[in-house]
Amino acid sequence: MDFAIPQHIKDLIADMDGFIEAEIKPLQAQDDNERFFDHRREHARTDWDNGGMPRHDWEALLREMRKRADKAGFLRLALPEEYGGRNIGNLAMAIIREHLAKKGLGLFNDLQNESSIVGNFPQILMFRDFGRPGQAEEWINGSLAGTHRAAFGLTEPGHGSDATWMETTAVRDGDHYVINGAKMWNTGVHVATHDMLFCRTSGKPGDAKGISCLLVPMDAPGVKIEFYYWTFNMPTDHAHVTFKDVRVPADALFGPLDDGLRLARHFVHENRIRQAASSLGAGVFCLNESIDYANVRAPFGKKLSTNQAIQFPTVELMTQAEMLRLLIQKTAWEMDQMTGPEIQVQLSDKVSMCNYWANRFCCEAADWAMQVHGGMGYSRHKPFEHIYRHHRRYRITEGSEQIQMRNVAGHMFGFLGKNAKSRDH
Repeated sequence: MDFAIPQHIKDLIADMDGFIEAEIKPLQAQDDNERFFDHRREHARTDWDNGGMPRHDWEALLREMRKRADKAGFLRLALPEEYGGRNIGNLAMAIIREHLAKKGLGLFNDLQNESSIVGNFPQILMFRDFGRPGQAEEWINGSLAGTHRAAFGLTEPGHGSDATWMETTAVRDGDHYVINGAKMWNTGVHVATHDMLFCRTSGKPGDAKGISCLLVPMDAPGVKIEFYYWTFNMPTDHAHVTFKDVRVPADALFGPLDDGLRLARHFVHENRIRQAASSLGAGVFCLNESIDYANVRAPFGKKLSTNQAIQFPTVELMTQAEMLRLLIQKTAWEMDQMTGPEIQVQLSDKVSMCNYWANRFCCEAADWAMQVHGGMGYSRHKPFEHIYRHHRRYRITEGSEQIQMRNVAGHMFGFLGKNAKSRDH
C-alpha cells in the first residue's frame, strides 16, 4: 500500500498556498479586515441590532474572497468539468480541507460560514442529478452566477433527525401546491431567493415515502421569517420560518414526487467526509499551537513541555489525529472508487465513523489548547474558543453523533448496508 499523498495533490496545495500569500492574506490585512479574525471577530461579524445576523461588510468580504478564488481556479475544484471544475474527488478534497483548517483562522478558510477558497457546492450536484430539463440549467447557472440562492428547509420545530415525521404539508390544488407549516434552523434564508422546502405530499407520519421538495420563493405571500436563533456560534443565519397558505406552481417540484428524501440524502457522504477532514485539521492546529506554547512557557522555572501532565494528554490527542487521518483518507480514497449508491451500501458506516470521531476530537483538542494556554487560551485573543464553538455544532449538524453511531451500529449488526441481506429481520 502506498500512503504517499499523490504528487498532483501536493502541487495543487502548493499553488493554493501561493495564492493565499499573494491574494488572500493582503485582502485580509487591508481596511482593518483583521477585525473579522482577531479578538474582535464575533462582534465585527455580528449585527446585534438586526437579529444577530451577519454584518453586510463581513459577507461582502467573503464574496470578494470567493470571487478571487474562482478567478484563480480554486473555488470550483470539486465540481465536474462541465461546470468549470476539475472533479478532483474525495481524497483530494479531504487532504485539502485538512491542510487549510490546519492553518488556523483566516479569510482563506472560515468554516463558520462554510466559506473557503475551495467550495463545496452540494446543491449544484443535486440539480444536476434531480433537476428537470430547464430547471437544472437555470439553477446550476444561476447558482454559479449568484442570481439563484436556495436555503435548505428540512428541520422543523418538533422534528429534527426524524425527518419522516415532518408536519409541513403541500396539498395539490389544480396546477399549484398549497403549503402550510414551519421550519427551524433554516440556514441562509436572509440571502436566499428560494427555500428548498421539504413537505409531506402524501402518506402518513413516519413514512419515508410521501415527502417532496418544492422550490419556494422567499418573497411568496405567506412566507414569513419569524426570527433568527441566536447560537453558541455567532453571527446567526439560522431562521425560524413559517408558511401559511403559500401557493407555488406545480413546476416548483424539485426531484421525484413523494421521494424527496433522496435529495436530502444526496451528497451527504461527501459532506461528512469533508467535514471530518476540516475538524481533523482544526484540531491538529490547536495541538500544534499548544506544543509551541508549552515549549516556551516556563512557570516555576521550567518549560511546561517537561511536565507529563502536559505531555500525556497531548500525546493521546495527537495519536487520535494520526489514526483519524488514515481512516479519513482511506475512506475518501475508497469513495472515489465507487458510485453514490455503492457508497451508501459499502462505506456509509466508515464515513460516519470519520465524521463523529473527528468532530469530537476537534472539540477535545480545542478544549485542551485552552487549558494548556491558561487564561490566554480562554480569552478571545487566541482562536481556540472560536474553533470550539464552530466545531461543536458539527457534533449535531449533518447527523448528530448519536445518529452517526446509530448508522455505524446498523451496518455492524446487519440492519443496514452490505450485511443487511444476510440477517433475518
